Amino acid sequence: MAGFVTRFAPSPTGYLHRGHAFSALTAFEAARAAHGRFLLRIEDIDATRCRPPFEAAIYDDLAWLGLAWESPVRRQSEHLGDYGRALRELGERGLLYRCFRTCRDVAQAIESAPHGAMEAFRGEALPPDEEARRIAAGQPYAWRLSLAAAERALGGFGALTFEEIGEGLIAAQPDLGGDVVLARKDVGVAYHLAVTVDDALQGVTQVIRGRDLFEATHVQRLLQALLGLPTPTYRHHRLLTGPDGKRFAKRDGAETLRSLRDRGVTAAELRAELGFQT
Repeated sequence: MAGFVTRFAPSPTGYLHRGHAFSALTAFEAARAAHGRFLLRIEDIDATRCRPPFEAAIYDDLAWLGLAWESPVRRQSEHLGDYGRALRELGERGLLYRCFRTCRDVAQAIESAPHGAMEAFRGEALPPDEEARRIAAGQPYAWRLSLAAAERALGGFGALTFEEIGEGLIAAQPDLGGDVVLARKDVGVAYHLAVTVDDALQGVTQVIRGRDLFEATHVQRLLQALLGLPTPTYRHHRLLTGPDGKRFAKRDGAETLRSLRDRGVTAAELRAELGFQT
């Protein structure tokens, strides 16, 4: 398939595990079957959790699995200017507002809403004098996307769709996520905006990733429409689970690929376990 471009985009906040291996292999083998391109992207905008040793281990683990990728690797921390330009465009069009609420404040606002009245957070800009007072006091804030303003700008969300392999055309429902954070005062960008900009700039035509990110696609489809960016085709694959039925996750201490290697498991054995030919 001409023009097939996909990517694997891990965050260097820990060592890779079986779930990462499955996702990387799924994307890599899809690109190889289509005679397309496979990219590696390092999503390292979280400076408090990302570590150089974890990034180095990503390269080692993927090479051990037999994957090859194009150079140079895009590292998000080196492209903050790209995200800043997109953020400024949204801000100049009145699509953003400063939100001074903490995560706890937002959770409490959702919980205190009448049953069914607020499934996701929606806010609004503070009066200019109050906003100026808080900024002068050094109070932290986040830039949130205003769904109300976005809906006005697009004339509604009814025309927003994306193609999901195996499911066909999906009607995007960006309002399910509420007014998402696109940047914080101390970090120039947040996940949704960075990923959307990256995929466009890298010419990604096929986003292949875990089912846990399916809902994120709805928000990213909205950002594509607002910024005039192309919409890739999506494929959200199944999530691997352990004997306890829980999906493999860093936070739950899933066995790492480094650990598997240390105890003698070969790449061929792991590939076969995950359902890939050696």
